[in-house]
Amino acid sequence: MLGGRGRHNLGTLLGVVLGALVLVGLAVAVNPNEREVKPQRNVKDEDDINAPDSRVWVLDFKFKDPRLIKVNVPGRGQKVCWYLWYQVINKTGKPRFLIPDFELKTNDTNMVYRDEILPSVEQAIRDVEDPNNYLRIKNSVTISSEAIPPSKPEAAPRPVTGVAIWMDPNEPNPGDDAETLAEKAKKPKLADSNRYSIFIAGLSNGWSVSDPIPPDPNPIVRRKTLQLNFERIGDRYYQRSEEIRWVPPYEWMYRGSKLNVPGLPMLKMDN
Repeated sequence: MLGGRGRHNLGTLLGVVLGALVLVGLAVAVNPNEREVKPQRNVKDEDDINAPDSRVWVLDFKFKDPRLIKVNVPGRGQKVCWYLWYQVINKTGKPRFLIPDFELKTNDTNMVYRDEILPSVEQAIRDVEDPNNYLRIKNSVTISSEAIPPSKPEAAPRPVTGVAIWMDPNEPNPGDDAETLAEKAKKPKLADSNRYSIFIAGLSNGWSVSDPIPPDPNPIVRRKTLQLNFERIGDRYYQRSEEIRWVPPYEWMYRGSKLNVPGLPMLKMDN
C-alpha cells in the first residue's frame, strides 16, 4: 500500500506525463505534417558542404505535403490549385540569396507544371495558412528580393516562409474558344495523376556543366536540386489535400536546368 509520499510522487509523475502528452498534441496540431530536409553532399559537389571553407552552400528546407485550394482566379474562373508551403533556414554562416525554381512533374502522365505567381491564390493561401500575416509568406519572386539571413548555431532558427503554386493550364477557361477546348481535351490533366515529383532548385549554389549533346551546341547546365516524391489516393472527382502524401526519402541531385547562367558565378565540374 502506498503511503502519502508515494501517492504524491505518483501523482506528480502522472501530471508530468500528461503534460508532456498535451504538449506533444499541441505541437502536432500547430505543425501538421511539417517535414525537415537537411543538406546532403552529392558526388558532384566540388567541396564538402560540411567543411568551414566550402564554396558549396545548401539551405535547410522544411515543407508540408502539397495541398489543394479552390480559388476564383481572374480570367480563369473557379480553379483547384496545388500549393507547397515551405520554409528555408540559412545555417551557412552568411546571408544567401534564394532564387527558387519549382517544377511539378507527374510520373504517371509525364506532364510538367511550372510554379506560377497568382496573387488571388496567394491571398487565399495566406487566409488559410497565416491569417494574421505573422509568417509573411512570400512567392517565388518576392522571396528573392532579400537575402536569407543566417541563423546562429546557438540561437533560434530564423526561417523565411514561401509558397509555390501550380495550376493546370490544360483545364478549360471561361473564354476558351472551340479550338482551344478541343486541344486541351486531348492533354492529360493534373487531376488525373496519382504520382508526382517536385523538383526544387535554388536551395544551393552548386552547379555542374557538361559538354553539349549534338545537335544542341549549348553545354548542359545542372543545378543542385532537391527531389520530393508524393502520391495521391483517390480520384479526380473528389480531391482532398489529405489524400496527398510524401513518399520518402528525399534526394539531392544535379539536374538539368534551362536557366540562363552567363555572368552568374558557377562551380564548374566534370560530368
